Amino acid sequence: MKGKILFLAGVGLGYVFGTRAGREKYDQLKKQVLKVWNDPRVQKQVDAAQEFVKDKAPEVAEFVSDTAKTVVEKVSGKSTTPAKKPATRSASTRSSSSTS
Repeated sequence: MKGKILFLAGVGLGYVFGTRAGREKYDQLKKQVLKVWNDPRVQKQVDAAQEFVKDKAPEVAEFVSDTAKTVVEKVSGKSTTPAKKPATRSASTRSSSSTS
């Protein structure tokens, strides 16, 4: 029991001291990250990446769509493309075969 109390006290002290130091370090890190993120060179690369994604998005969407259709066909055993209707027998063919 004494060990559990000491353990909980240690966790509590670690939490209190850790949050004080941790918050300061977090604020410093956040400040540095924002400084880098707002750098014009970084933003230029971000804009270039966004343009690249916009240009490639239709190709990727088409590829994903085609691949998904193929997977559905394999899993279900059915084609997702409209199939031709089978030819039906004409009325004259039906009546001649039914009378025999």
